[in-house]
Amino acid sequence: MRPLSIGLAGTRGIPARYGGFETFAEELSVRLAARGHRVTVYVRQHYACHPEAFYRGVELQVLPAVRTKYLETVTHTFFSLLHAFWKRFDVLLICNGVNAWVAWLPRLRGTRTVLNVDGIERRRRKWGAPGRWFYAVNERLATLTPTRVVTDAQVIHDYYLSRYGLATECIPYGAPIGREDSQDAVICRGLQAQQYFLYVSRLEPENNAHLVIEAYRASGVSEPLVVVGDAPYSDRYKRHLRRLAEGLSVRFPGAVYGREYRELLSHCRCYLHATEVGGTHPALLEAMGAGVPIIAHDTPENREVVEGCGILCDFRDREQPAAWMRRAAAGTEIWSDLVLRAQERIRSVYDWERITNRYEELFYDLVG
Repeated sequence: MRPLSIGLAGTRGIPARYGGFETFAEELSVRLAARGHRVTVYVRQHYACHPEAFYRGVELQVLPAVRTKYLETVTHTFFSLLHAFWKRFDVLLICNGVNAWVAWLPRLRGTRTVLNVDGIERRRRKWGAPGRWFYAVNERLATLTPTRVVTDAQVIHDYYLSRYGLATECIPYGAPIGREDSQDAVICRGLQAQQYFLYVSRLEPENNAHLVIEAYRASGVSEPLVVVGDAPYSDRYKRHLRRLAEGLSVRFPGAVYGREYRELLSHCRCYLHATEVGGTHPALLEAMGAGVPIIAHDTPENREVVEGCGILCDFRDREQPAAWMRRAAAGTEIWSDLVLRAQERIRSVYDWERITNRYEELFYDLVG
């Protein structure tokens, strides 16, 4: 089959230096390029960190955005799709359901558009009433404007099917398997391998870093808690987290990427995951692939991913995760079988090559 011309818009761009969509964009785009497809990823101007026009075989198209909480994503995607209108891709993959309002534009030139809606974004607490309304409108528009819709979790697929009668393509994210042997990032932060707890997420209210810190306080464990992550437009919440952590051994290294991130993940005592909005979270998959013990907030989305490969509990009841953190600190043997099953689940369900196969098949199906 002939190589395809594929565009990817709606994220901050690659190399991945922000969140799940950016990790997805990098992992998928470089694999498609390695298979001979012509792939372009749109990058926000203020986010661009790669000085060359190509990154690992993927063309980078840098465009501006209006840098405010409510306008950054939609304006950059609008500029991207205007550019894509004249470039005429075979397929354009658009990330984030809030971009449904403009997903019709490339179709005027015959480009097939695939919208990855992620989770139910209107439920995120960071949005005020106007933001939730706009997400709700775009949730409905997603059933009309793109050629095809992709969801990354069966829970989200079922939601669109029951609410709108829309059968989406359910394709999850992926994760690598294996640990990073080196410990440079661990040592330089004054940590000891297997002697700290790790939380990774954007520091936004619905990701519940505050519940993790409260559970850590209740646990009374002596090992440090390392809170990895950052977020624009959330300074008030980040100040709240630091106040909660006063008097505790909590570290805030900010956002960490690449090898440093893999080292911190590979050598933690236990990975804590407390998100409650969204579909499949790449950080949770990466922890499973790294073979570390997992304590996760019990939501339908997290339950679908973990499926017997980690501990699920209600982080809103701080004593539940606190009790499991004490057991993890005590070094009990409950974890060894769980981590082996987690890595096998990544291998069989969430392998990046499998995920790339499914997107490639979808794209070829769309172009006939």
